[in-house]
Amino acid sequence: MNSAVFVALAHPTRRQLLERLAMGPTTATGIATKFPVTRQALVKHLGALEDAGMVAKERHGREVQYRLESAPLGEASAWLTTLSARWEQRLLRLKRYVEEES
Repeated sequence: MNSAVFVALAHPTRRQLLERLAMGPTTATGIATKFPVTRQALVKHLGALEDAGMVAKERHGREVQYRLESAPLGEASAWLTTLSARWEQRLLRLKRYVEEES
């Protein structure tokens, strides 16, 4: 499990960027009109998402297009689902134990 995914997801701007990129590839300039931060700040956030493997960039002449890479999100989701199931089992055992002791 890549902990960089969770570090990247911890920031609300990065989560919003992922939501925007889920609609399709775009440039930092195209995104900047929709966010209350500078284009430079967005590029920094996109870099953090790229480091986590959730965003890929591709140069087209002078433009850089960013696109969503969903595989790391799928891996994180699978891990969280497994973790959730384990906790559900533990809580069920605790509930049974408490009910038997009552």
